[in-house]
Amino acid sequence: MTTILVTGGTGTLGRLVAERLRADGHDVRVLSRHTQPYAVDLREGGDALDAAVAGVETIVHCASSPKGDEQAAANLIGAARGAGVRHLVYISIVGVDRVPFRYYKSKLAVERLVEESGLGWTVLRATQFHDLLVMMLQGLSKLPVLFLPAGVRDQPVEVAEVADRLVELAAGAPAGRVEDMGGPEVRTLESLARTYLKAAGRRRAVVNVPLWGAAYRGFRNGGHLTPQRATGTGTFEEYLARRYGGEQARAGSGRSRA
Repeated sequence: MTTILVTGGTGTLGRLVAERLRADGHDVRVLSRHTQPYAVDLREGGDALDAAVAGVETIVHCASSPKGDEQAAANLIGAARGAGVRHLVYISIVGVDRVPFRYYKSKLAVERLVEESGLGWTVLRATQFHDLLVMMLQGLSKLPVLFLPAGVRDQPVEVAEVADRLVELAAGAPAGRVEDMGGPEVRTLESLARTYLKAAGRRRAVVNVPLWGAAYRGFRNGGHLTPQRATGTGTFEEYLARRYGGEQARAGSGRSRA
């Protein structure tokens, strides 16, 4: 089978991708900053990165950071070209070309590097994972009042389903930019927040606050959503029920359309 390198292979998404590739019989190398034998900081590159990609046929690039993503991608692409890698699969975010959010701009820049790399490439954009939405809501609910950006909706997707799709893409031929992948429901942030609070057993007042700026307008206008590609099946309630237990999470507000 194929030798595949998974960057960010110990993270929320990368770990699942690596597990599934191994289960399918592939020779999988996991690259992260602290995991041997392929402990590499992609932002620095160097001999350790060259050793990690040597003999690799496909790379699934899941590593991501708020800072340094473009340099990390440039280093990875340079090493991949030198090693004769035939296929680079990159996971991006729905709306990186429509919402002028700093992190999204960086992801879009990485997409451009991948497209212009000279390698065979595939780019999949997905909506936010359930895990990341919960992480955000946990942070916001530390205060007695949970403040939300008014008028914003979200379409969270099950990370395991994104991992399955990446595995499918990695096993195939380079496909360029493939169709986006979104979760099954487009919901208001308030609906999602109230569902989270009930599942987590937290009591908070929820207040919607109008914000300002181009990034906020992009989110409010739904630039990060893909209702026409709602191919995920796992709901936020199902995720919360697994995470917190009990039936209360399943009793959320139900589906609402964009």
